[in-house]
Amino acid sequence: MATYRDSKCRLCRREGAKLFLKGDRCYSGKCAFEKRPVAPGAHGAARKKVSEYGLQLREKQKTKRIYGVQEGQFRKYYEMADRMKGITGANMLSLLERRLDNVVFRMGLGGSRAQARQLVNHAHFTVNGRTVNIPSYIVKAGDVIAVKETRKKDKYFEEIKSAKVGNMPKWLEFDPEKLEGKVIALPAREDIDSQIAEHMIVELYSK
Repeated sequence: MATYRDSKCRLCRREGAKLFLKGDRCYSGKCAFEKRPVAPGAHGAARKKVSEYGLQLREKQKTKRIYGVQEGQFRKYYEMADRMKGITGANMLSLLERRLDNVVFRMGLGGSRAQARQLVNHAHFTVNGRTVNIPSYIVKAGDVIAVKETRKKDKYFEEIKSAKVGNMPKWLEFDPEKLEGKVIALPAREDIDSQIAEHMIVELYSK
């Protein structure tokens, strides 16, 4: 699978929006997008007329970059969502939110989705008592996600116990003392705070 190895801040500048790819740095004065909110490159600041197709493409690219998935995998989420009951765009975002790496990030166990993905890859978590090291694993309502017992004494997770819990999505609950959380419901569109125009992605794939 292709891996992006350039600066993540360039992705925010390219999409013209903060994608929050670098955790706390994105909220500080060091954020590159805050310093230079124009597309990278010599002509990044030039105004360009963008077609309808171009706008749809940029929305798709932005969403892929927020969740850290490649084109083939992203297309599969769209196809899965299209087969489900309900609104395709909302279904697609719900599937992306239910990825294990995203759930770990939403619970505050990772400073960014990239860090959460790495922690999952290194087998630091269990789902319903079973070790899962697949970031794309889709959780279900009722699933319990926890830090493995053998990892709870790690300095990184000990610091999380004493850290202030941020805003938790209402479809999740998390106990920092136990380092354990639960999916109490499937995320609905109104529960997802990412600024994404999913209907544009659906229109792009529907052509």
